[in-house]
Amino acid sequence: MDFKKWEPIYDAILEDFGFSREDDENSAILLSNLLIGSGTADTNTLEELISGKDVLVCGNAPKLLIDLKEVNVEDYVIIAADGATAPLIDKGIVPHVIVTDLDGDVEKEIQANQEGSIMVIHAHGDNTEKLLRYVPQFKNVIGTTQAEPFANIHNFGGFTDGDRCVFLASEFNAESITLVGFDFDDENVTEMKHKKLGWAKKLLGVF
Repeated sequence: MDFKKWEPIYDAILEDFGFSREDDENSAILLSNLLIGSGTADTNTLEELISGKDVLVCGNAPKLLIDLKEVNVEDYVIIAADGATAPLIDKGIVPHVIVTDLDGDVEKEIQANQEGSIMVIHAHGDNTEKLLRYVPQFKNVIGTTQAEPFANIHNFGGFTDGDRCVFLASEFNAESITLVGFDFDDENVTEMKHKKLGWAKKLLGVF
């Protein structure tokens, strides 16, 4: 991801939601410090896992389990968006990669991580407490930000957990990307979530 190309989109998101870039950057610095040591993974791991492969991106819409009946999960590299991890684990499916801001069922994410999932943990302005609490409990972690990347903190593009999964798969040259468990027009969500889904839909129009 070329940050200079992403930055105008990021600025528009900050303005639309009233988010603080400084808060995002401070959270990223915190995550960077938490990832100094043996718990980190190299992005080459993602390249080896995803490049040239068919990727199944799992969102957390209520229709996830219905959508999964239409695919053979064994044919894909599975990337789960945060809250999708719990229903996948409950179904006996361990995602290869979990993209999360630690807003979902973190205990299920810890379980998945112990069973082999690579964690792509995202820092933003209002999850610093969760970073402090949970990041030390994970291994094989790659840190991300929606602000400018630096050192061991990356920006692969995307805004919500779901669309960040797709940007991640694209960044590491997936052969194909299939979405399950996505409902960009879900009316049974909060106003904030609805707005975020609108941005996710807009951003994924890039692909």
